Amino acid sequence: MRILITGASGQLGLELSSVLKGELIKTFNTREVQGGYRLDLENFSQLEDFIIKKRPDVIINTASMTDVDKCDVERERAYKINAEAVKHIVRASRVIEAYLIHISTDYVFDGQKGLYKEEDLPNPVNYYGLTKLLGETYALTYDDSLVIRTSGVFRHKGFPLYVYKTLREGKEVNAFKGYYSPISARKLAETVAELIGFRKTGIIHIAGERISRFELAIKIKEMFNLPSEVREVDEVKGWIAKRPFDSSLDISKSKKLLSTDFYSIEENLKYMVI
Repeated sequence: MRILITGASGQLGLELSSVLKGELIKTFNTREVQGGYRLDLENFSQLEDFIIKKRPDVIINTASMTDVDKCDVERERAYKINAEAVKHIVRASRVIEAYLIHISTDYVFDGQKGLYKEEDLPNPVNYYGLTKLLGETYALTYDDSLVIRTSGVFRHKGFPLYVYKTLREGKEVNAFKGYYSPISARKLAETVAELIGFRKTGIIHIAGERISRFELAIKIKEMFNLPSEVREVDEVKGWIAKRPFDSSLDISKSKKLLSTDFYSIEENLKYMVI
């Protein structure tokens, strides 16, 4: 099986490269990947041409502009990468009849209630969430596509790593009191590998257990016996874009479907690259 991974230098892309079996076609934009191809997702003709020439059986689109504040500032670029590029990936997928897995986010929701189900109505509160929702919409115009919504992916970076490194240095951590469903890139990659075999379509939520960032920071502090303190705050200084207060995802459907324990906090924290 030939599998194309866009964004192979990202956290999920790196883990997919080690977990997946088959012939992997890895693409990157800025951070080079060994054996990979440089591919600019903003060059739509090049993007379609590359996919059609390589003719993968499966395309996993992990590439995204994920910096929430940068998306609010660089809106045109965010739209091109998170939304418009997906339209062109779909166009090429149709030509070669590839199965498309598109990675999306809990930030398509407004955070008013939490534990969102797949069928709940999205209502993003920032531009990142809006562009990702548009990307979902493009992906779902293709019958042979699966949108995976996830939350707070971490590996060698992300909130858990920030907490660990900051506390280890003896500095205080300010943790936003809001809730989400963090998952390690490794556990997410394992679920993607399993889902390829099912060839499901539509939308599915793959994420960790609901937890506040404050509770998670306390758990990391205790797990690693780290010094310094964790303080709960209403907002983080320096944020430009609004964040949803509770963007946690209901994962009951994926828990029934998959054999992998992708959801327990303790299991996910094992895969922090520290």
